[in-house]
Amino acid sequence: MGSSFPLFEIILYAMIAGFLILKLRSVLGRRTGNEKQRPDPFSAPPPANESEQDKVISLPDRAGKEAVEIDERDPLTASLMRIKLADDSFDDKEFVGGARGAFEMIVQAYAAGDVDTLKSLISGPLYGGFVQAIEEREQANETQETTIVSFRSTEITAAELDGHEARVTVEFVTEQVKVTRDSAGAVVDGDPDKIEVITDIWTFERDVRSSDPNWELVAARVPEE
Repeated sequence: MGSSFPLFEIILYAMIAGFLILKLRSVLGRRTGNEKQRPDPFSAPPPANESEQDKVISLPDRAGKEAVEIDERDPLTASLMRIKLADDSFDDKEFVGGARGAFEMIVQAYAAGDVDTLKSLISGPLYGGFVQAIEEREQANETQETTIVSFRSTEITAAELDGHEARVTVEFVTEQVKVTRDSAGAVVDGDPDKIEVITDIWTFERDVRSSDPNWELVAARVPEE
C-alpha cells in the first residue's frame, strides 16, 4: 500500500498538467500553418503565386531615420524623401499618375458642373471657388465644353512636409479645346476648332497619418507672366 501513494500523485499531476495544456490551447489556439492573417487596411493584397522572397520589401529604418542621408543640394528630391520617410506608401512616379487622373476628373467635372465629384477631390476653400464659378455660369445660362486632347508633360515641381501634412505641386502642360456656349448654343468664348496649350500648376495635400490614400487639391494657379 505504501507504494500506491506516489503512483497516485504521479497520475494526479499528469491529469493537472493535461488540464492546463488543454486550457491554454482553448485560450491561445494552436498554429496549424493554415491560419489567416488579420487584414491590414494600409496594404494592398499580395499578388497571386507570390513567393516568400517576393514578400520581402526593403523600407527605411523608422527606428533610425537619422541614419538616412538626404542630399540637401537638391531641395525637391530631399523633400520627396522626407515624405517617403513619413509615409512609406508614397511613390513619386505613382503619384504623378494619380495626379494626372485627378486633373482629368476635375477638369471634366468642372465643365459638366458635377459638384459632387469636385467635392471628393478638392479641399473646402478651393471647392467653394469652383462651385461659385459653376453657379455664375449657370445663372448666365451658359455651358462649357472641355476636351483634353493630350498631356504634353506632367511634372512635380515642388514638395514639402509640414508636420504631418505633405504637399506636392505638379505642373500640367496639356492641349485642350475649350468652348463656352450660351443657351442657344452659340459660342461666346473659345473656339471648337482650336487646340490651346494650357499650363496649370496644382498643389495636392494629404495627412500622412491618414489611412485614406487620396490627396486633395488645395491650390490651383497658372504660371506668372
